[in-house]
Amino acid sequence: MRVDDIEVEVHRKRIRHLYLRVGPPDGRLRVSAPLRIGDDSIRQAVANRMPWVRRQQERQRQRERESARVFASGEHHFVEGIACVLHVTTHEGPPHIGLMGDSTLEMRVRPGTGRDERADLLAAWYRERLKTSIPRLITAWEPFMGVSVKEWRIRKMRTRWGSCSVRNGRIWLSLELAKKPMRCLEYVVVHEMAHLIEPSHNRRFWGILDRYMPDWRMRRDELNRFPIMEGKD
Repeated sequence: MRVDDIEVEVHRKRIRHLYLRVGPPDGRLRVSAPLRIGDDSIRQAVANRMPWVRRQQERQRQRERESARVFASGEHHFVEGIACVLHVTTHEGPPHIGLMGDSTLEMRVRPGTGRDERADLLAAWYRERLKTSIPRLITAWEPFMGVSVKEWRIRKMRTRWGSCSVRNGRIWLSLELAKKPMRCLEYVVVHEMAHLIEPSHNRRFWGILDRYMPDWRMRRDELNRFPIMEGKD
């Protein structure tokens, strides 16, 4: 659906009210609408909020962006919120990535390893770090929140930090979260787990976050302030 020059992503749900969200990292407008509301009513609701939508999208555009990566020595890559300097060396052994000290990311690759292969190597390393962090967070929060995550997965996500399938008890988390501070990852995990209690972004949902993570707004704002990666991952 389009309203003026803006593409609108519409999700119809069993909810009572209509909700608009301009989300990171690309400022996409998403509308959650009750099943009974028609397209014309959705367009009118978006048109009525258009000044707000444009302000939010402008804020997204003004956020700092990382330059396109070539995965060469001297680049900065975020690891858990810290901008680490990449140091690339070549050797004949298997490829390897590791942190050296607090702010150096050491990458060892075979001679002739191209940009895409280096990108894949770093993405795999990020994924392994999340595979260590995420289950610890879920295990810590499950008894506190009284929910059970049946399954969790990591995927590349361009338009959101996470998602939840209430029916399956499954949560999806963005690979990009490996670059963010641990407290931001924890916020997204708790946010998605809260959907197992309340599927919609309604007053009850935000109340659940207030109860279990009173500083969630600060964590969300910090998450959305971090640079967005441009170019191919």
